[in-house]
Amino acid sequence: MRHDGHRIVATVEGMPPLDTPGLKARLQADLNASMKARDELTTATLRMALTAVTTEEVAGKQARSLSDEEVLRVLGREAKKRREAAEAFDAAGRPELARRERAEGTVIDRYLPAQLADDELAELVRQAIAESGAAGPAQLGAVMKLVQPRVAGRADGRRVSEEVRRQLG
Repeated sequence: MRHDGHRIVATVEGMPPLDTPGLKARLQADLNASMKARDELTTATLRMALTAVTTEEVAGKQARSLSDEEVLRVLGREAKKRREAAEAFDAAGRPELARRERAEGTVIDRYLPAQLADDELAELVRQAIAESGAAGPAQLGAVMKLVQPRVAGRADGRRVSEEVRRQLG
């Protein structure tokens, strides 16, 4: 324990203080606000997202606090799960469940960086192809290796690989 101005902050050896500001703190604050507003959808979605973040924090040999970048990665995975579940429910003829999954995805999207437009993605792929000197579909992996860090959560991997294939094919 340490005294931090006007409050006492609990600390664990080797971990940052538990009150570190950031994306996780914003998720928790928004969860509290949605509970007060009795917004069932947002409350359930943020609880699920925070559970996924906590699960990631305790995964591995030692518990740790996630950086904002790592929290974004977890949220990206959760958003992808919602998109895929909505597609599966649509295919199974369950539109009401698909709507719920899409609504949850919309809540998670509030915390993710804006997605790249098609023309921006095409330009990044064009640059990566020029840098790698790729001439055909056989060099897909080399181009993807250059594009993925530049995209960094702003486009789905499937969308990126489709654009790379389109330009190489």
